[in-house]
Amino acid sequence: MGEHTVSSFDEELGHIDRLIREMGDLAGAMTRASTNALLSSDTALAQRVISDDTIMDAKQRELDERAITLIAKRQPMAQDLRGVVGAIRMAADLERIGDLAKNIAKRVGAVGQSATPRTLAHSIDNMAGLVLDQVNAVVDFYVRREAEQLVPLRDEDEKIDIQYTSIFRELLTYMMEDPRNITACTHLLFCAKNLERIGDHVTNIAENAYYVMTGSQLPVQRPKLDETQMSVEADS
Repeated sequence: MGEHTVSSFDEELGHIDRLIREMGDLAGAMTRASTNALLSSDTALAQRVISDDTIMDAKQRELDERAITLIAKRQPMAQDLRGVVGAIRMAADLERIGDLAKNIAKRVGAVGQSATPRTLAHSIDNMAGLVLDQVNAVVDFYVRREAEQLVPLRDEDEKIDIQYTSIFRELLTYMMEDPRNITACTHLLFCAKNLERIGDHVTNIAENAYYVMTGSQLPVQRPKLDETQMSVEADS
């Protein structure tokens, strides 16, 4: 009977892990597709991303229900309890990543057919690539229980911040050069900000995953420097 209980408990934990993996895969796919839709003005692809957010929400609800039921039935302790609570937190961040990808997709129509300058399109695509690598890697490291890999991954968020600052300045330049660019560039600015925020949620996932695996918090992160705010103040 005891072995059966342990086996059943492990199966329930395994199912929660699979849901985290599925949500991570979907978060990555939505991030990539929303950026592709933005840069190619593909409204059909954008609509697919918006629809996928419903699937993401359903997966989070399923994970929450399973986790709460598991806690109530099994009353897990120590590492097992950390794992269940950590999964709930990671699922919340993955759901937010889906929301941010959806927000990018919703702006595809607003940006419209206006040609995105080649250098700017390249910059946004590069930033999206960095973010996508982060999303895919953090879930992989969690599933494979590679805690030590989460430390450098968390610190990689700085590269995303730098890329966002660069895009912010490029967009301001385009808007000052020609007021007709203001509407499209404003939407692109919000899209770039959404990508930067996805990177922040990856940081949260990395910190929760590390705690689940080790019982320790990651070292205190560097203070987050909002260089875009500094550039606005410098220009004013």
